[in-house]
Amino acid sequence: MDRLIAMRVFVTVVDLGSQSAAADQLDLSRPVVSRYLAELEAWVGARLMHRTTRKLSLTTAGEETLPRCRQMLELADELQAAVTLPGDAPRGLLRISVSTSFGQAQLAAAVTDYVRLYPEVNVDLQMLDRTVNLVDERIDLAIRTSHELDPSLIARKLTVCRSVLCASPAYLREHPAPQEVEALSRHNCLSHSYYGKSLWHFTRNGEDVSVPVQGNITANEASTLLSAALAGAGITLLPSYQAATYVQRGELVRLLPEAEPRVMTIYAVYASRKQMPATLRSMLDFLASRFTDPPEWDKGL
Repeated sequence: MDRLIAMRVFVTVVDLGSQSAAADQLDLSRPVVSRYLAELEAWVGARLMHRTTRKLSLTTAGEETLPRCRQMLELADELQAAVTLPGDAPRGLLRISVSTSFGQAQLAAAVTDYVRLYPEVNVDLQMLDRTVNLVDERIDLAIRTSHELDPSLIARKLTVCRSVLCASPAYLREHPAPQEVEALSRHNCLSHSYYGKSLWHFTRNGEDVSVPVQGNITANEASTLLSAALAGAGITLLPSYQAATYVQRGELVRLLPEAEPRVMTIYAVYASRKQMPATLRSMLDFLASRFTDPPEWDKGL
């Protein structure tokens, strides 16, 4: 737990009289505000507020804690002002969570370029094919790909994520390429465990088409599906940021380009816009400028 942030949340809730108002003021989601309050109470070892549907009131422990929190925040602000100079280069540690496929295909190179610009920054890349809790796992920034992001999250759109229907030349020598999406149901389709495992969605001639698929290999991350497709195991849907290079080299063949798989969005997700460290802000700006819409990796497809 970041105790200074928890103290600032507590003070803001008291000053504004509600958790929802504090969430708006601090640009935090309501669940994050509640979590900070609960963790501060656990650290102090006492309940700080009485919560009812109509109002909040301080307990005796809360009345004793509040002025001390104000004092700690004032000291922290004075310390930050004393050591921060205009134009200081970003520095310190950033912990970034990202899927294995996007991390390997795109983010690792982007982070490498970033730390060349700012050599005093250390980046800890967490390749995780699951949704992380930013506060509990002390993640500064998460890169997430989604059809529809949770509205309670604070996020910045980076770019779009298109998918490519593809197979290896070896597979297509043994199995005639499908001429329409409905024919996919007769092929061995390599599916993602969480995204369209048994039903693939396309847009064709302005209409939505869903096709039931089946196959003998599924995986919970796209890199495994890429390896299986390259080995000739079947037809798969891969994110274009990962598949484009192999299609351009002829190691994979793009199928049915007139039928576009469902498009998702790639977001940078973080805990708060207020009190954002300069290093995190610079990383966000760097990634937003690097990952354009349309993305560079789509231009060769």
